[in-house]
Amino acid sequence: MKKKRLIIVSNRLPLKVSIANGAVAFSKSEGGLATGLDSLYSDYEKHWVGWPGMYPDNDEQKELIQKELHALHITPVFLTSEQIQLFYEGYSNSTIWPLFHYFFAYTHYNPKYWDAYQAVNRIFLEHTILIASEDDIIWIQDYQLMLLPGLLRKEIPTARIGFFLHIPFPSYELFRILPEREFLLKGLLGADLIGFHTIDYMRHFISSVYRILDLDCKINHIYFDKRVVNIDSYPMGINYDLFHNAIERKGIVKYINRYRRQFGNHKIILSVDRLDYSKGILHRLRAFDSFLNDYPEFRSKVSLVMIVVPSRDNVEKYQDLKIKVDETIGAINGRYSDMTWVPVYYFYRGLPFEQLSALYNYADIALVTPLRDGMNLVAKEYVASRQNGTGVLILSEMAGAIVELIESLKVNPNNIEEIKIAIYNALIMPVEEQRERIEKMQKVIKKQNINKWATDFLGELELAGNKQDELMKKIITSDKISQLKTNFHNAQNRLLLFDYDGTLAPFANDPLKATPNEALNKLLHKLMLVPNTSLVIISGRDYTTLEQWFPEKAIKLYAEHGAFFRENDLWIKNFTSDELWKDEILLLFQKIIDKTPGSFIEVKNSALVWHYRKTDSWLAELREKQLIESLVYPCSKLNLQIMRGSKIVEVKVPNVNKGICAQQMLKLKNWDFILSIGDDTTDEDMFKVLPEEAITIKVGRASENARYSLSSYKEVLKMLNEFIT
Repeated sequence: MKKKRLIIVSNRLPLKVSIANGAVAFSKSEGGLATGLDSLYSDYEKHWVGWPGMYPDNDEQKELIQKELHALHITPVFLTSEQIQLFYEGYSNSTIWPLFHYFFAYTHYNPKYWDAYQAVNRIFLEHTILIASEDDIIWIQDYQLMLLPGLLRKEIPTARIGFFLHIPFPSYELFRILPEREFLLKGLLGADLIGFHTIDYMRHFISSVYRILDLDCKINHIYFDKRVVNIDSYPMGINYDLFHNAIERKGIVKYINRYRRQFGNHKIILSVDRLDYSKGILHRLRAFDSFLNDYPEFRSKVSLVMIVVPSRDNVEKYQDLKIKVDETIGAINGRYSDMTWVPVYYFYRGLPFEQLSALYNYADIALVTPLRDGMNLVAKEYVASRQNGTGVLILSEMAGAIVELIESLKVNPNNIEEIKIAIYNALIMPVEEQRERIEKMQKVIKKQNINKWATDFLGELELAGNKQDELMKKIITSDKISQLKTNFHNAQNRLLLFDYDGTLAPFANDPLKATPNEALNKLLHKLMLVPNTSLVIISGRDYTTLEQWFPEKAIKLYAEHGAFFRENDLWIKNFTSDELWKDEILLLFQKIIDKTPGSFIEVKNSALVWHYRKTDSWLAELREKQLIESLVYPCSKLNLQIMRGSKIVEVKVPNVNKGICAQQMLKLKNWDFILSIGDDTTDEDMFKVLPEEAITIKVGRASENARYSLSSYKEVLKMLNEFIT
């Protein structure tokens, strides 16, 4: 059986390319993303699209590289040095990176950066569609390509597209600062599934979406452009067995013996980071300095081994950081070192796997204290490597890994005193406690490994894509409209059941301003002129308003979701209840209104409605929960219904809903054409009671209870106008 194709698109390929003596040479890329994805096992045929990390001198070199890489299922994206400077060093790492890591003061804006970011995302699009088809799974990686999902969706509408963000997603208050915020969000929403490392990042993203784009968000689903986008968290893991079993290699044992000779009997604290201001390197050094000052008994007994991998050496902020790190280490060593002991061993270079793994096995403590980090795999690699079960992990609460590694010594990376005390506690921790903590953490990361991370994401992506296919089938096409039009005209008895707000007319911030316009009135009048056609509007509006808007008696009207109906010139009450209950409920509503700017109460004969369409989304969500919680007991006591609708919470008398109205209409005739259209949860009652052959249409988010869907009231009016032409 042929494997499905998985196309991984990332700025960085799992290998670097170089040309020496006319031949192409490959070397592995650094970084958890490239190495992690490259090592995962899957049932897919993997293809990569990405930058090869070099600039070919001429077209011949390009062709040579392409030929070699295509044989490995890799499509290289060649970029110029200027594009890398503006797109990668510019918008990606000078605008997005600092802002998403909460270093607002370091964020740099330049229109050329944004232009390059858009242009390079389009270049990645061009290379991806050369090899991708609608049957492939396309998995886009990280912040450099946040526009690509939306671009791909336009080119391959039915493709399975996933996106994973490997850095934090900031709070709305920070993200809103970006001038291009809407473009980035809409680009991401081209995916079927968007993944984050933690629930916090996922929550921040959803908050930004419904505040900036004002989209309909339900738990972890966002309705956008006739599609449902799924959002979830997937903590990235490591190749556990690779690190856990590494000590069995002869080469690693050799390095461990070398470290034993080099460091003697000193306790070793290990720090491994890329040079970046988000990693908290200076804070870590100051904490170690403070530790040596306050606990002199540990001098000559413990050393900090600091591995700093060079990064962006040509950027001024990174150059300044490098200088400060060098100076701080020099000051510590000058202050405390003696003839037999060096406090800080400093290596400004990346280490090959064998040396790094040997350090993981040899070090007594891992000090991992980034100021902000999407996940941090170093913490997991250290824990996995501890085959003898000893060792202590000191971990920043600002790293995504803290969610899983709860047995670590958690610290605030900005609190020098707290890090200092954690170092002391780690050094005096009993071996039994070390083993207990390490064992618990190893169980977690062994289970949540790199393969599970990828398998979970890709499995959810396929499910999301399948659900998307089902939803797409419900969208009414032009061919389907033609068929419905034929059925409409061939029928003997037609029943049309319509909601009003959001179905025949747009929502308005002021409900009284949603008056039907002339075009709608003409449309309804023409529908009524079709012989043997009954037109029914079932609305949540009060009957006074509906009477003013639809005076023609040929239209059957149900007000307040069916609490009242018009019979000739009379409005007939369709429920039995007094109005004494309103006083108690009004008090609860009023408390919420006083604390929620932009919200208001609508008083109906059979219901009270709290409207919050003009309220800040986050505040409205909070107040909605508070209101419903306060309503549960009194409504249960008074036998009242609590109903959530589109930007409303309604309390109403029982046994009144649109389903009952529809059932009353069904009894009047043997209808051979039934069309029911609505956009709200209240319309679900109507869809449920109608016969299977009825044409039920949900406006907006597709519904399990409706056979079809249309994106907006405009599409509804367009379809109905087709019926009468």
